[in-house]
Amino acid sequence: MFTDLAQLVTTIAQRARAASLVLANTPSARKDATLLRLAELLPASAAELLAANARDLADAAANGLAPAQIDRLTLTPARLAHLAESVRQVASLPDPVGATLEDWTRPNGIRIRKRRVPIGVIGIIYEARPNVTIDCAVLCLKSGNAAILRGGKEIFHTNTAFAALLTRALADTGLPADAVQLIPTTDRAALNTLLKLDNLIHCIIPRGGESLIRFVAQNSTIPVIKHYTGVCFVYVDRAADLAMAERILVNAKTQRPGVCNTAEQLLVHADIAAEALPRLAAALADKGVQLRADSASALILARADIAHVAAAPADYTTEFLDLVIAVRVVESLDEAVATINRDGSGHTDAIITADAEAAARFQASVDSSVVPWNASTRFNDGFEFGFGAEIGISTDHLHARGPMGLNELCSYKYLIDGTGQVRA
Repeated sequence: MFTDLAQLVTTIAQRARAASLVLANTPSARKDATLLRLAELLPASAAELLAANARDLADAAANGLAPAQIDRLTLTPARLAHLAESVRQVASLPDPVGATLEDWTRPNGIRIRKRRVPIGVIGIIYEARPNVTIDCAVLCLKSGNAAILRGGKEIFHTNTAFAALLTRALADTGLPADAVQLIPTTDRAALNTLLKLDNLIHCIIPRGGESLIRFVAQNSTIPVIKHYTGVCFVYVDRAADLAMAERILVNAKTQRPGVCNTAEQLLVHADIAAEALPRLAAALADKGVQLRADSASALILARADIAHVAAAPADYTTEFLDLVIAVRVVESLDEAVATINRDGSGHTDAIITADAEAAARFQASVDSSVVPWNASTRFNDGFEFGFGAEIGISTDHLHARGPMGLNELCSYKYLIDGTGQVRA
C-alpha cells in the first residue's frame, strides 16, 4: 500500500529500472513473441477496449471538446486493426540492439567497437490519441527499453485497458511485468515526481499540446526529446502541377486536421497565384476549411468570390489543429524558405513543384525535421516511414530528429578488447 503519490511513482521507476536491465539482454525472439501476442490480443479484446474508449468519448463530449479533438481520442475497429498491424510490423523489423556501428583497431593493438544499446528507462508523457500507449510500449520493448507511461485524463479509461493487455502479453511470454507500466493517476503531482527521478529514468518524451510539452521541458531534470508545435507549411511553387498541388494540399489539411503533421500554412508563388489560389481555395472550402488570407491572397480570393477572412499576424505562426489554414502569397522560393524558417516550427514543410532544382534548394534550405517534395506533410509518421510505429516526432537537433523509431530509442557504448595493453 502506498501512502502518497511520490512513493508510488518512485517505486514504479525503481521497478522499471530493474526490468530495463533484463530487457537489455533479452533475445530478439522473446521480445518479438511478446509483440505478436499483443497483436493477437488487440482484436480479440475489441469489445472491452471500445467500451473503455466509449467512456472517454462520453466524458470528452460532456466537457465540450472540439470535433477534431474528439477524433484524436476515438478508437474504432479500423484503427484497432491498424494498431495491431503496426505491432506486427514492429515485430518484423530488425532488432537494433547489439548492432556494431563502428569497429576499428588502434596501432597498439586495442580493438574498439561502438555498439548500439538501449537507452534504459523511458518516460512517455502524452495526451489524447489512444494509439500512443501501444505504439510507445512496443517500440520501447523491441528496443530493449522499459517504459513508464503517463497518459492524459481525456483517454484514461482507454489507456488503462491497453495497459492491462500489455501486462497480459508480457506475462504470457515470460518478460518482466514491470517492463511497461502505466502511472495509474492523472494527478499533476505524480508527473512532478516523475520528472525529477533522473537517477532512475534516462529520457522523457512528451507528446501532446504545446503547454504540456513546455511544462515537461521546463520542469524535468531528465533529458527531454520533444517538439512543441506542428506549424507545417505547404509551398506551391511557380512550377507546380496544380492538379497535384490541389490533391496534396487537401490531403495535408483535411485528412486528419487535429494532428501535428497537418498543414496549417499555405504559401503560393506570386507568378501563379492568380490561377492557383482560386482553385486551391475552392478545393479547401469544399472540405469546410476556413481561409485566413493576407492582403495579396485576399484580393485574388475576393475576385474569385471565395469566402475568406483577413488573417491576423498571430495566424501565421499558429497550429490550428482544426479546419483552418493561413494563406500568403510570396514573391520567390527564397522568400518562401525565409518565411518557413522564421514562422514555422521545424516540423514538416513541403514544396510542390516540377522544378527539381527548386525542390533541391528548398529541401536543403528549410530547417525542418522532414521536408517533402510533391508529397503530403502527413507522411511525417513512423508507420509511413516503415518504422512500424513512432514514439514521437522530434524537432530537436540533437540525438533524434523527425519520427522516432527503434534506432532513435537506442544509445551506444564502446567495447574495448585488449591483450594486456597499458597506457604509457
